[in-house]
Amino acid sequence: MKLNELLEGTKYQETGPNTNPVVKSLHFDSRKVEEGALFVAIRGVETDGHLFINKAIEKGARVVLCEQIENAQENVLYIRVSDTAATLGDLANKFYGAPSQQLKLIGITGTNGKTTTATLLHNLFSQLGYTVGLISTVENKIGEEVIPSTHTTPDVIRLNELLVEMNHAGCEYAFMEVSSHAVDQKRIAGIHFEGGVFSNITHDHLDYHKTFKNYIYAKKGFFDALPKTAFALTNLDDKRGEVMLQNTAAKKVTYALRQMADFRAKVTENNLSGLVMYLDGEEFYARLVGGFNAYNLLSVYATARLLGADKLEVLAVMSNLKAPEGRFDYMQYEPSGIAGIVDYAHTPDALEKVLQTIDKLRTGNEKIITVVGCGGDRDITKRPLMAKVACDYSQQTILTSDNPRTEDPEAILLDMEQGVPPYAGRKTLVITDRKQAIKTACRLAEKGDIILVAGKGHEKYQEINGVKYPFDDKEELKNALSE
Repeated sequence: MKLNELLEGTKYQETGPNTNPVVKSLHFDSRKVEEGALFVAIRGVETDGHLFINKAIEKGARVVLCEQIENAQENVLYIRVSDTAATLGDLANKFYGAPSQQLKLIGITGTNGKTTTATLLHNLFSQLGYTVGLISTVENKIGEEVIPSTHTTPDVIRLNELLVEMNHAGCEYAFMEVSSHAVDQKRIAGIHFEGGVFSNITHDHLDYHKTFKNYIYAKKGFFDALPKTAFALTNLDDKRGEVMLQNTAAKKVTYALRQMADFRAKVTENNLSGLVMYLDGEEFYARLVGGFNAYNLLSVYATARLLGADKLEVLAVMSNLKAPEGRFDYMQYEPSGIAGIVDYAHTPDALEKVLQTIDKLRTGNEKIITVVGCGGDRDITKRPLMAKVACDYSQQTILTSDNPRTEDPEAILLDMEQGVPPYAGRKTLVITDRKQAIKTACRLAEKGDIILVAGKGHEKYQEINGVKYPFDDKEELKNALSE
């Protein structure tokens, strides 16, 4: 695309030769730059792209989008703007032919439930006969083609590329997790959404956002940017649900289990075989377990109806939907009658909801044995809270390593131990090695007991000092139970 076409409508200052080159590609990573690329210098969390401008020029960039110019080189055109991250979103949208406008893209945000909701919507619309795209923490999908996922929300260039691939595959709908980091870092700038869904907001990511208020307003920023042609669907039972709608131009829609809302449901049965819900005048059975999944299912139903899907068709398909991998992933080892659950719960609220669900499903004196850790290089303040929640709801707690990343696992566990209540000391073990922690939980379990392995869910690795070692909670639990 010609540079002047790409910059149309953008406020900028130009320094360098008076040319109008053809832009062959967009990059913000200097390592990926090739001849004819436009390099965008973005100020990131860990580094500043302005430091790599000359490296990008060496690799063939002749146009640089930046916020400041130092030591300008001849024969290089510098385009100066106030915010390169936001501008990149607009440029990527133009460069790739506005792919988000060629399908109906729904964004799902919140602390917990994003992956489950997005995945259920993808599976629902696929079974309704549509070609559908999915962008999630677990995986990206174009129709039934699986593309590995590295971030909850991709960078804006990769996001547009995925949407182009979805357009080429004939996708009519796409469902996408929208993280607070993505909103704050403008990774969804220039993207057109048909609707937005809010699940809930609880303690998380304060290592990045610093305050809970900043975290709330990052989520809210997604809804603030929705166009008036879109819908904004929020969970009215969450006390910040209405906050999300305060400044949106989109059509405001609500859902709830506990109060009046546009879409309302009631749980009539909740056990290990699933949920029975009274929803929109109809009773239906779902294979998913727990009150938190009742909210996920209600938001899925509301979204489908807002997109024009038939009520009875939606309910019929929803009754057969399964939870994504690593989300209340239930197994039972028959010889011993011990049950195992693997769940991604990695926030205090998510862990509490899972344990509350398990507690309600107990029929007698079965013990709940919880294996849980906290990730390194992440929010430190939630570590003692995670330990306290585990102890409050479990008859036996084993604190262990999660993804320590560059931190010392022992130091993370010391932080967690600060949250162990005095009454729980005797029923709490600290086992740094996650594999041994899972094995110990299985050895301690007796017939009918329930083991929860929390924190990593679908992940197939354990990240230690920059290296991802193969590790699968579900496989480790299966093996330990069979032993």
